[in-house]
Amino acid sequence: MAQLQQGGPDEKEKTTALKDLLSRIDLDELMKKDEPPLEFPDTLEGFEYIFNEKGQLRHIKTGEPFVFNYREDLHRWNQKRYEALGEIITKYIYELLQKECHLKKVTLPVDATETEPKSFIFMSEDALINPDKLLVLIHGNGVVRAGQWARRLIINEDLDSGTQIPYIKRAIEEGYGVIVLNPNENYIEVEKTKAQIQLSSDISEEPAEKRERKDKIPKETKKRRDFYEKYRNPQKEKETMQIYIRDNGSPEEHAIYVWDHFISQSAAENVFFVAHSYGGLAFVELNFYCKFIPLLETSEDFWTGASNCFLWKEFCLKMPNVLWVSNP
Repeated sequence: MAQLQQGGPDEKEKTTALKDLLSRIDLDELMKKDEPPLEFPDTLEGFEYIFNEKGQLRHIKTGEPFVFNYREDLHRWNQKRYEALGEIITKYIYELLQKECHLKKVTLPVDATETEPKSFIFMSEDALINPDKLLVLIHGNGVVRAGQWARRLIINEDLDSGTQIPYIKRAIEEGYGVIVLNPNENYIEVEKTKAQIQLSSDISEEPAEKRERKDKIPKETKKRRDFYEKYRNPQKEKETMQIYIRDNGSPEEHAIYVWDHFISQSAAENVFFVAHSYGGLAFVELNFYCKFIPLLETSEDFWTGASNCFLWKEFCLKMPNVLWVSNP
């Protein structure tokens, strides 16, 4: 008891010192350090980056690789900048698929109306009429889209490491038809109306007791919390809703749809698949659906869902070693 009594004044002194320190913090000054607007260029040149002759992303002026931490102590803003650049690179890859690989873009669903959400794939002109062989490429999950293996490799290494372009070019050189799937393009995002936002807030999944406790919070406390929330997250992003693409609302649905409307209709006697990561699981769904087992190799940890590839030995083992980069 004596020890507790001795400790009391020390704790009180610490509390007083902390209050004194907090009283000296100028919150208005801190607010000036809020992150800049989440507005970024819509071209590579606007970011002052370009892909050089080796397919490496380099700064136009300095020649240096991409720098993630463009602004110190603003991780969220840097991440948004990285994502904005990634979206531009996705469009850039689409252009390369059409201009360098001479693939055509095909809209899905094939009978889509003008107003409904749409996806697409890429395919060579002879994909459905090549009587000999067809190569089908399926990327993994996440932010990657048609023609990509890994955004991180595209940005930090080069195009040959992170895209499917070397596979496509070699396949075309060796007389294959090619189809490039786009299994992550499952929906479009649209901004919610005020009425939809209010409806979402009214139909909260929180327990009634928790909502009641929130309603009882004093106004001053709410005001203070809102102030701190503004400092923590000064730019609250717009609320959006997802509208799924008909018959292509998941990687598995997409794979089955492309099989039904394209791959199964092709004239090729032999069809080969190269699938990475979750693309392998989408292929397994396709395998169950179609009841066929093509000549593929799979990694031993396939059923765990870990990163893996289906490899056609004669083809893929000839590809540059730089392509074989595993996730850390």
